[in-house]
Amino acid sequence: MPTAPAGTLYRGREGMWSWVAHRVTGVLIFFFLLVHVLDTSLVRVSPETYNAVIGTYKNPVMGLGEAGLVAAITFHAFNGLRIVLVDFWAKGPKYQKVMLWIVIGLFVVTMAGFLPRQLSNVFGGN
Repeated sequence: MPTAPAGTLYRGREGMWSWVAHRVTGVLIFFFLLVHVLDTSLVRVSPETYNAVIGTYKNPVMGLGEAGLVAAITFHAFNGLRIVLVDFWAKGPKYQKVMLWIVIGLFVVTMAGFLPRQLSNVFGGN
């Protein structure tokens, strides 16, 4: 059975999973923006309908969805900066794996600062 060539950037390694996660978070952010534009446009059509739709967002499931949205945006932003460095910095491809771990570290630190406050707002009531 043939084996994958050694030293490739993808083939199930960090680069491929970063690529997949970047595309998934991008699609999720796109759908959020689509829904956001549509529900915000309701204010021009019918302010009562707008208020009803916004009222449905005030529940714990949507609070968790907001946390997921922040996670998607955070990862997408940090990973996007990594992609720019890989593409435009001469040493970027050499350090792409290290930069991915930096992205993951920044993501964890950012979410660790955000999640306690968000979850206390969602489940604590304040």
